[in-house]
Amino acid sequence: MSDLRAEGLRLAYDDRVVVEDLSLLVPPGRISVIVGANACGKSTLLRALARLLTPRAGTVYLDGRSVHSLPTRSVARQLGILPQAPVAPDGLTVIDLVTRGRSPHQSWWRQWSSADESAVLSALRATSLVELADRPVDELSGGQRQRAWIAMAIAQETPILLLDEPTTFLDLAHQIDVLDLIVDLNRREGRTIVMVLHDLNQACRYADHVVAMKEGRIVTQGPPAEVITPPVVAEVFDLRCQVTTDPVSGTPLVIPIGRHHPAVTSPAAP
Repeated sequence: MSDLRAEGLRLAYDDRVVVEDLSLLVPPGRISVIVGANACGKSTLLRALARLLTPRAGTVYLDGRSVHSLPTRSVARQLGILPQAPVAPDGLTVIDLVTRGRSPHQSWWRQWSSADESAVLSALRATSLVELADRPVDELSGGQRQRAWIAMAIAQETPILLLDEPTTFLDLAHQIDVLDLIVDLNRREGRTIVMVLHDLNQACRYADHVVAMKEGRIVTQGPPAEVITPPVVAEVFDLRCQVTTDPVSGTPLVIPIGRHHPAVTSPAAP
């Protein structure tokens, strides 16, 4: 099982430092979800883990070796990434896009095989895209397009999968379908999953491990019930809330308290 961790990361865009002295051990074989307010560094951290952003300081390690010291093809066989708002070339069909997920497995001595065919078909079925396989990606709805990119990441068959807001553009039913699919990949195949999600209740339902970030640092991390508490939500999101138990999943359920909805206080015990 592949190991992914970061030590002492300093991440920046030009002169703007986004993440400072951050260390993280990704639990292998589990689903980790990174949460936090906008611009807190969630996506930047994911990009660094995926080797899409070079740290100004610190190191990302994949199986004990610096991810930047490994050959690109080797990394692509171990680690898949779905970034925010990916763009496909004009006219590229769904099946062509999903097929690109098999590129890390190709070489001059290993051409297209039945295993590649099976991986692509399995990814299309998992994302309910078989009937749209010949459609150009740029003609799809936002939700269909997102599922096509997820299918490409699935077809890559990497032991670690990094997903930056995978439910973007999806209606609620398809959000649940995608998150259920991610759980299936984790439980059936043992894939290590790291996701960025905005919905705290979905994070609680689907994560084994939650990482709460604020202003480029990790405030706390651990099981959802230990991380998603009123004090942490107040610190990370500047939001008052109550946390109760989700009647369906038994996980924490966050109930925001707005200015027009004062907090309900529990009656004093007799």
